[in-house]
Amino acid sequence: MKKIDFKRELKEFYRPSGKKISVVDVPPMNFLTITGQGNPNSSQAYQDAVSALYSVAYTVKFMVKKGNLAIDYGVMPLEGLWWVPDMSQFSMGDKDAWLWQMMIMQPDFVTAEMIAEAKGQVKKKKGLAAVDRLKLEKYVEGTAVQILYTGPYADEGPTIQRLHEHVWELGGVLSSKHHEIYLSDPRRAAPERLKTVIRQPFMMKEVVAV
Repeated sequence: MKKIDFKRELKEFYRPSGKKISVVDVPPMNFLTITGQGNPNSSQAYQDAVSALYSVAYTVKFMVKKGNLAIDYGVMPLEGLWWVPDMSQFSMGDKDAWLWQMMIMQPDFVTAEMIAEAKGQVKKKKGLAAVDRLKLEKYVEGTAVQILYTGPYADEGPTIQRLHEHVWELGGVLSSKHHEIYLSDPRRAAPERLKTVIRQPFMMKEVVAV
């Protein structure tokens, strides 16, 4: 049976330095996604969305492992895109206004038909209503700055500001949604040990002007 470690193969994007901000060109990837709005710390809709994502992602993994493809791979970490209609007003202090898209990367060999079958299995077994909102989508992120942050989610503000300032120093402007990749399980790791990839896409001002 073939085994694939996508976190290792894509380590440039999932294992960045925690000391130095890096600039990366993120290739298009397929994701299992679900969208919503509100504070992730207090929203039941957010918790339901994450539960549905993981349930379907693991169901697909075992379908691939036991099926004709016979490939064993690790389910990728949870990722989140966070934004507000006017990104210049994006604030860590007003999480109720946040829009979000939670995602789990899917290998290229995972098809929409596989996702549909897995959604049906999960809904039948667990009755998760949020499953109906899951989609398989390609996300094109492009050029971005990123760094590995260690610590409580609530204290990310200064690190995010560092990323934004780095973009401005490069002569760029923020071009898309704030992106986080959660490498730690908050149910098992202490807040001060949580590891999160924080990423911010950007464009150079000259490109924007054109």
